[in-house]
Amino acid sequence: MISRVYHATLFALYQLCILTGIVAMPLAIAARQAGVTLPIHRVLANVEDALEAKQHEE
Repeated sequence: MISRVYHATLFALYQLCILTGIVAMPLAIAARQAGVTLPIHRVLANVEDALEAKQHEE
């Protein structure tokens, strides 16, 4: 049961990270033009790796 909750939580976190990336796109474009990059891709990669590891575990 805990495994299902953990998997569902990881999936929800992954979806939330994608949504955050989409919503933050205008801010990211403006920041890049100013010479600053946002580390959203690192967060998304870490969550994606955790989700894939959990899926391969089953």
